[in-house]
Amino acid sequence: MTRALLVLEDGSEFAGRSFGARGESLGEVVFNTSMSGYQEVLTDPSYHGQIVAMTYPHIGNYGVNGEDVESGRVRVAGFAVREAVREHSNHRARGSLPDYLEEAGVVGIEGIDTRRLTRHIRSRGAMRGVVSTGDLDPGSLREKALASPPMAGQNLAECVTTPEPYRASDAVGVEPVPRAGRIFRVAAYDYGIKLNILRLLAAAGCEVTVLPASHPAGEILAGGYDGAFLSNGPGDPAAVSAGIQNAGALIGRIPVFGICLGHQILGLALGARTYKLVFGHRGINQPVRRLEDGRIEITSHNHGFAVDPESFARGGAPEHGEVRVSHLNLNDGTCEGLRCMDVPAFGVQYHPEGAPGPRDARYLFDEFAQLMEARS
Repeated sequence: MTRALLVLEDGSEFAGRSFGARGESLGEVVFNTSMSGYQEVLTDPSYHGQIVAMTYPHIGNYGVNGEDVESGRVRVAGFAVREAVREHSNHRARGSLPDYLEEAGVVGIEGIDTRRLTRHIRSRGAMRGVVSTGDLDPGSLREKALASPPMAGQNLAECVTTPEPYRASDAVGVEPVPRAGRIFRVAAYDYGIKLNILRLLAAAGCEVTVLPASHPAGEILAGGYDGAFLSNGPGDPAAVSAGIQNAGALIGRIPVFGICLGHQILGLALGARTYKLVFGHRGINQPVRRLEDGRIEITSHNHGFAVDPESFARGGAPEHGEVRVSHLNLNDGTCEGLRCMDVPAFGVQYHPEGAPGPRDARYLFDEFAQLMEARS
């Protein structure tokens, strides 16, 4: 097998074997605690610019297929696992994980101590790194990592957004299900939108038009849409200046629902600030408390930034009225949801559409539909 080496910007080395494509890739090194769903992780545009390490030791057990994707291609910069399974077993499988990465041109490394890597990131924070099958000089790779741009300050939504508007039903093959005898027209900003979001919006009665990240808000307001959706995506939310400006123009005019990066953009448009987490939340078992009734939800996460709820108070009252924190993470107390009390707008930091799950928070899509129904 071909040797491979992962080196972090602080000089930490993780030697292993290559699987997938050969070559070299740079990115922010992060870890994901999911036991399954690796194909959804690989194809999630929110991982653009990141080398993802899976904490579960055996990855690839059930192969890959054409259904468990969240976008049209593999999005991660690199993939690191303890052991890549080559002899997969599942009736839905159409190929192996190593072949899948090789066809996508994505570098993978296996045989490393992913527990040591995870503990290192947990104590030192997510950091830049390089995975390579060619250059195996640790000093050289560290220099390359240090020369690469940090995640903070990067507007990566522009790298993954659609170049042209399109109908969601054309992408997922699902037509909207009427709610209370009608269909809601929704404009969805694509900052890196996942396909399962489009499926669940359709199930909630929404006919969705997906728009580029910088699409003018004025055209949405003039287009007769019932609501606007702000999607997930990669990078620093504070750098998505057009998105923040457009969200601010929509709030109070039509109902707005944001997920992940969209939640952060909503918070920024309402006057809050965002900050980078030390190592972020990435996995499908994060406990979140819904503050209105104390209910605990087990949720799917993928974010390295968060909204600072205290910044609302420090920055004065938002022009759109009162804003409340609606959800809190029980692991570290970070803000996991915001709700406007005077205008129809809300967002959550986690992923209620998470596939393969959990499904605890899918009611939020119905709440969005209820806001649009109340305004009609």
